[in-house]
Amino acid sequence: MQKFMPLLFEVWKEACRHIEIRESVERMAPVLIRRLPADLVLVRRLNLERASVDTVATGLCTHARLAQPMRSSCGPHEMESLLAWMREGSVIRSDITELRARLPALLPEGVEGSALVGPLGGQGEPAGVLILVAFPPRSFDVKHESMVLALLEPFGVALANDRQVRELKKLREAVEADNRSLLSRLGRHDIVDTIVGAETGLRQVMERVELVALSDAPVLILGETGSGKEVVARAIHTQSRRASGPVLRVNCGAIPPELVDSELFGHERGSFTGAVSTRKGWFERADGGTLFLDEIGELPQAAQVRLLRILQDGTFERVGGQRQLRVDVRIVAATNCDLQGEVARGAFREDLWYRIAVFPIRIPSLRERIEDIPALAAHFALRAAKRLGMVPLIPSPEDNDLLVSYSWPGNARELSAVMERAAILGNGRRLEVAKALGIDTQIRRSVTPPAEEPLRPPRKVKGLVTLDMAVVGHIEAALQQTHGRIEGQDGAAQLLGINPHTLRARMRKLGVDWKRFRAGRRSAHPQGE
Repeated sequence: MQKFMPLLFEVWKEACRHIEIRESVERMAPVLIRRLPADLVLVRRLNLERASVDTVATGLCTHARLAQPMRSSCGPHEMESLLAWMREGSVIRSDITELRARLPALLPEGVEGSALVGPLGGQGEPAGVLILVAFPPRSFDVKHESMVLALLEPFGVALANDRQVRELKKLREAVEADNRSLLSRLGRHDIVDTIVGAETGLRQVMERVELVALSDAPVLILGETGSGKEVVARAIHTQSRRASGPVLRVNCGAIPPELVDSELFGHERGSFTGAVSTRKGWFERADGGTLFLDEIGELPQAAQVRLLRILQDGTFERVGGQRQLRVDVRIVAATNCDLQGEVARGAFREDLWYRIAVFPIRIPSLRERIEDIPALAAHFALRAAKRLGMVPLIPSPEDNDLLVSYSWPGNARELSAVMERAAILGNGRRLEVAKALGIDTQIRRSVTPPAEEPLRPPRKVKGLVTLDMAVVGHIEAALQQTHGRIEGQDGAAQLLGINPHTLRARMRKLGVDWKRFRAGRRSAHPQGE
């Protein structure tokens, strides 16, 4: 070993001098040729995510040229054999043809001659390989094996340093991307100080937001898809003592079940295949702020147990970790499903339900706050004009009549899409609201029939009424019995056994006006239509 010391010193010096392994190996190659019959030096990294071995650095000791490709695919059996050899830590001296037969993915294509190969590790785990190639007629002998064995440590350090630099670069890029995304969202006015409808249809919601914002109590927001649950969650955060901290949204329904724990709680390096570095989960990233768990009803049972623990004492462990971590995070959850029904069916933990539903806030659907539709439509129209670079336009009174008469199954999110579509269809010169809603001229004329039009008996055709007339008569009979009430308990939809949205759509098509049946309704149904 003593006679190798000058060589090792030179190699260590180059390994520590350069940040990127490409530059380190380029400088190391001329040093190696002084003591080894090597024509080519290769460092290849094990890529478990892609199931491949990738060339990350080359050093040419002669005028040799390395053939492409630089990546070698590795099947499951081949990867097993490769990992087994790397864990042994032994050096192989062999003819390249024989070496390919033993470890097919180890060497890139186009390399011939003899080789000396050794595994490069990182914190006890295989990370890559060092390959020295001698082109014919030169070859390696047994004395070179101990020399290469001594070179594995400095090359391993160079590979580890290079990996850390790459990970830091990825983290920096991710942070920069997050910053760009936040700035973009602020530029689009997605986060605003005032919420449209805060003084009208959402007045009770905002009163509850104001009540709970200053506490750290978990909040459960209930509402249909597109009704504005995230807007309310951000309003809670903005008015809380955590306003200067992060507010992060996680769509629990969009995470694959096998990745839920890793995404929410993070993982340690090496905890599973592909975990090449330690990763913080959403809870750690939201420390000191608010974590908005959208569609919380979609969480698997195992993740529900870990979430319950965080809510109880604020502690958790990363996947594959042994260390207890503590975070200070305010939970705001949301769902559009019947979570109590999920509890009854055993699909959602009852103890977790009690933890997250400390302060429930129900957001009314857009159908329940039609007074907000004109203001929302104007807001979305102006936002669409800014996004599309068009002249600012707002809906006309006739447009608002059409919008108010629509049932909005997609709520505010659908209204936003309709206004953007209306701006595009109008080519920036006008808002084509009717076309955006898919309403033709004939239906449009029948949307708001004259209120004074008397009820007429159905017209008979050869002893029978037409099917449309029969449907009109049936709907009108139900409306008369329910005093114009369409949905809810004892509503016309329930009486007819039909979805309220479907009933409204059919009424619009047939020109049935529910307002004509409202007489005497207030005393019978004080809850409203």
